[in-house]
This record gives sequence, structure tokens and C-alpha cells, in this order.
Amino acid sequence: MASAWCGALWEKLNRKKTLEKDLLQTPLHRCLSTQHLALIGIGQMVGAGVFVLTGTVIKDKAGPGAILSYLFAGIAALLSSLCYAEFGARVPKAGSAYVYTYITIGEFWAFLVGWNIILEYIVGAAAIARALSGSIDALANNTMSNTLEEHLSLPGQFLSQYPDFLSFAFVMSVAVIVALGAKLSANITSVFTVINVTVIVSVAILGFIYADPTTWDSGFLPYGFQGVLGGAASCFFAFIGFDGISIAGEEAESPGRSIPVATISAMIVTTVLYIFVTTSVSFLVPYYDISASAPFPAAFAARGIHWAKYVVGAATVVAIFTALLGNMYMLPRTIYAIASDGLLFRIFAKVNDRTQTPVIANFVFSLVAALMALLLDMETLVDFLSIGTLMAYTMVAASVILLRYQPISECQFELHPDPTDSATDSAGNMAAAENGSSSESKPLHHSYSHDDFGKLKKLFRALPVLRHCSPGTAVATSTIIMAAFMAALCSLALYATESILRAEWWTIVLLVVLILGTVFSFLVIVAHVQNTAFKTFQIPLVPLLPATSMFINIAMMLKLTYLTWIRLAIWIAVGLVVYFAYGIRNSAENRSLASYNALTSYGGDGQQAPVLRGDDDDDDDDGGAEEGGDGDKWKKSQEEKPEFE
Repeated sequence: MASAWCGALWEKLNRKKTLEKDLLQTPLHRCLSTQHLALIGIGQMVGAGVFVLTGTVIKDKAGPGAILSYLFAGIAALLSSLCYAEFGARVPKAGSAYVYTYITIGEFWAFLVGWNIILEYIVGAAAIARALSGSIDALANNTMSNTLEEHLSLPGQFLSQYPDFLSFAFVMSVAVIVALGAKLSANITSVFTVINVTVIVSVAILGFIYADPTTWDSGFLPYGFQGVLGGAASCFFAFIGFDGISIAGEEAESPGRSIPVATISAMIVTTVLYIFVTTSVSFLVPYYDISASAPFPAAFAARGIHWAKYVVGAATVVAIFTALLGNMYMLPRTIYAIASDGLLFRIFAKVNDRTQTPVIANFVFSLVAALMALLLDMETLVDFLSIGTLMAYTMVAASVILLRYQPISECQFELHPDPTDSATDSAGNMAAAENGSSSESKPLHHSYSHDDFGKLKKLFRALPVLRHCSPGTAVATSTIIMAAFMAALCSLALYATESILRAEWWTIVLLVVLILGTVFSFLVIVAHVQNTAFKTFQIPLVPLLPATSMFINIAMMLKLTYLTWIRLAIWIAVGLVVYFAYGIRNSAENRSLASYNALTSYGGDGQQAPVLRGDDDDDDDDGGAEEGGDGDKWKKSQEEKPEFE
């Protein structure tokens, strides 16, 4: 009895999301162009950090070598963004990492990812609003903060020194803008992003005009190459925000093309911009004289250009406001995606008929963010940031690997015709000949059929243990083991650095074991047949690129403080209560175990029934009960999904 209950629970925790037949159908308004998406991504990444983080990296970590730090960080972030671009083009839904995890890994893990993303956006909105309020206060010589602190000071360790009414007003004002529609939000974001980039470029050009090449006389790498790598780890966080492009994908006009193009374009523009700014400020004064908190105003003042302080201050306000608008644009859409699947209260999935936005989710969670901005200290807010985002990046990279090695019986996406299917090939050629043109979906020419996806390659089919695994199982297991080895390897490198440098025997042995374990798990994945027949955008060098992205994100997570992990554990504990009290029972994928087994029974060679891939309109009765009933399965999933009002 207990084993049956545990089995049923395990099935529910790992059930995967069934996709709609038409992935472009949505109650939201598809109105965003490629340019809108790219500017949303740039606006999210190029915030006030360009005026603050740059000084810290140059002065304390890498010197002028911060140029390389930003280059390496941009390349590392590009790996994660490419994983998002592949999924975003294939599944243009607002949930982003949550939806991608739901499709490939399972419901419970997707909920954890989505729950952490909600925290990131709420805390991010509060922190950005506090920074915006502080920047305006700084331009007014701290008049507001001094007055409020004198008359309305707040007690408590984690509370702010004074209630920040301006930041509260900023959050609620932006919530109103977001509620009025995606087009308005995107247009305002685009305008402010263009202004922001223009001002940043102008400030950087001014720096080159007053440049002094002798500032590099002390060396390009005063902290060595290790300093460049340390700076790259800090610079990586400057690129967080590109996932906003994927979240906005449900409102994109042509997501299959727009999301990859916008993602890559935004990453290139942002990286070039950061390198340009860093080079400029490093030429103004020697690296050891750069101000860590205000690099540009201090550097310009040292060169006698005092008025530049106000230009940089205004640019900082514009940059922070753009980041706030982008952050709060993503927040309700993430909540809407989770609620529409029934894992959060379905009232948050309601979409306003006129504005076509999730208004209730927008105002409820914006109010939470506004109250946090009003009462909490900036340092307390910042400690919450990054870990949930990095966890989402890791899960998406792992999901790309799992999706590429799924057996054909589990694939829910439209594929190119099977190259070994002579009937399909002949029919396509005949149709092309009749039309006097080439077929739209030409078969891919490789030596494996669709039925081979997830199985061992012919050269390795005699390998012990692996040859007995069902398609996709060995890859999934190896991905989990590889992630565990990566985490252990990063922990050893970060927390036993001195022992490794002293070549203590136990660290060397452990280092070799962990490296070999990581490499072996990776090679097991490579030994299997990969699905490269998707019609949408595919990143190259899988599984190498997503595996590298996983390693970088895991390393970044392990560098965060233990207090951050404790706070994350508390937030996850709250999420577990929500999921097991509400989500697991109200999930749109919630079916009885008997019905699920009946639907996935399949008489062919595959392990499960073929699921809908969007091109089965002409299925006959033979695809019914015996082969899993694709049409019935899809209809059932649609009946159990929440309706939009």
C-alpha cells in the first residue's frame, strides 16, 4: 500500500507538461517585434551597474584587464542565453525557465524553478526601486533621506533606516504602466533603453576625448590573469536579465525567429557596450585611483570635468528606471504562466479583456514588492538576488541536453521528416515535383532514424549496462551525475584552493576523481543519438555548450554566501507548502495514475505512446486507444487547463 502511494506520488512529481497543439495561441497580445525584444533584453542587462560595477572590477580585481573580464563574462552568459533562445523559439510561452523545466524534467522541479524566479523578480523590483530612489536623492544632496531619517526612522536590524515612500511610489506607478498593455510597456522600455545607451556611449566617447594613454604604464594585468578570471565572475552578474526576452516571447509576433535573433543581438550589444565603457574609464586615470563606487564622476573630476557628474547621475536614473520597468514586466507574466498550469491560485492567470495582461497578478505581487521597497534595507534585498536566476539558468541548460536526447515517443515538437522513411521522402519529392519547387521540410540526411533518438550510437551498442537502458534514461541519469560532480569539483576548487596549490595528496586525488567523473558522465551522453531534426532554432555543439553553461552557473551559485542559501531554503519551504497544499491537486496535468498508464501504453518499439507534435490533424482511428490516443490526450489536457476570462 505504501509503495503504491509512493509510486503515485513520484509519478505526479515528475509528470511533464503536455503542450497545446497550437503553441502560438495565447490570451496575451502578440504585438512585440524583434526590435522590441532586443531592447527589452538590453534594458534589463545594461542597468546602473555599468556605472558602479565597472569601477569595482577595475580597481580591486583586474585593473585595465577588466576589458577581458567583461569579454569572458559575456561569452559565458552567451552560453546560457543560447539555451534560452533554443527553448524560447520552440516554446514561446511566458514561463521561460519554468515552462522549459516542466516540459523536460517534471512538474515539481519546474515549480521550484518558477517559485524561485518569482522571488528574484519581487526582490529585484524592490532593490531596483530603492536604487532609483537613492540615485535621485543623491542628485538632491541626500535631502530626502536626511529628512525622513530624522523624523520617521525605523527600528530593526533588517529594516531600512527610514520608510522609502519614493521607491514605493515608483513600484506602483510602473505596475500601472505594465497593466496598460505589453505594447505600451515595450515602447516605453525601448525609448528609455535607446536614451540610456546613447548617454552611456556619449559618456564613454567623452572619456576617450580626455584619455591619457600613460594610465596603462603600470600594466594591463596588474593582478595577473587570475584577477581577470575573478573579475569575470563579478561581471557575469551584469548580464543577468537576458531571460526577459524569452518571457516576453508569448507576446512576440514571430517568436521562432525573433527570440534567437533578439537574444544574440542583445548579448553582443551589451558585451560591446561594457567593453567600450571599461576601456574609456581605464584611460582617464590609473586603475588604483579609480573610485569603486562612482568611477566616472570621480575620473572626470580628476580631469577637471566636474559637470559630467550630473550627466552620469541622470544616465544612472534612466538606466535604473529602464531596469525596473523590465523587471516588473516579467514578474506578472511568470506568475501567470505558473497559475495557468494550476500550480498557483488560478485567479492570477486571469487576463484582462481590454489590456490583455494578467492584471490581478500584476497588482498583487507589485504591492508585495512595493512594501519590501518601502521597509527593507537595500543590503537585505540584494542578498536574495542571483541564486534563483542562476538555478534557473542551470536547469534550462540541463533541459536542452535532456530534450535533445529524448526518445521520439516523448517528443512534443514538430520535426523534419525521418530520413530513413522512404514513404515520407517519396511523397515529399512527388509534392515538390508537382509544385515545381523544393519541399519546405527536406529530410535531414544522417545515418539515424527518428526511432534512434536517445539510444546508443551503433558503435557503442555493445557497452554493458548502457545497452539495457531505455532510450533517454542513461542520458538523464548521466546529466544528474555530471551536475553532482560539477558541484563537488567547484566546491573543492573554491574552498580548498590553498590545499590544491600546495599539492596536498588528498586534494589531488579528489580533484582527479571529480574531473574523471565529470568527463565520463559527459562521454556517456555523447555516446547516444541526438535529435537534430527540430524545425526551430538549435544551438550548436550540444552537449558541450549547455554542459559548460551548467558548470559556470553552478560555480557562480557556490560563490554566494551561506546566508543566501539559508534564505533560499526558507523561501523554498514556503513554496513546498503551496505546492503540496494546492498545486499538486489543481495541476492542469493532474490525472489518475490509471488513466495516465492507459494513455501511455504503446504496442510499438518505443516506451511511450507518441504525443502530439502539432502535425497530426489527419490522424485516423488507428492512432486511438491502441497507440495512446493522441487526439484524446490533447483534448483531455485542454479540458483540464484553466479558461481565461
